[in-house]
Amino acid sequence: MELIPILAIAVIFWLLLIRPQQRRQKAVQQLQAALQVGDEVMLTSGILGTIAEITDEHLLIEVSPGTTVRVVRGAIGSKVQRNDEPATDERGDEYDGYEPDSDTGREQGEN
Repeated sequence: MELIPILAIAVIFWLLLIRPQQRRQKAVQQLQAALQVGDEVMLTSGILGTIAEITDEHLLIEVSPGTTVRVVRGAIGSKVQRNDEPATDERGDEYDGYEPDSDTGREQGEN
């Protein structure tokens, strides 16, 4: 009987902390494995650049025209959406930037 609360705490700890971290880590690994030349990425340090070359261990990131930085795959934090790609909302639908005023239903800026 005394063991049940300890087991319950362990299960809650696993559900709230360990499992979500494992999911995030798996998603980052999938992202890093799917990188291609030409992808715009953000490094974990916040530097933005375009992948110029990929080797087994390292990537060459072009941070400005003619300037490349060699980084390891683990330094890639996220893939950045390019300006020429259509923006999407959380459902994946294209987004045109129009948002009605939530209080009145009118366009923003109208009186």
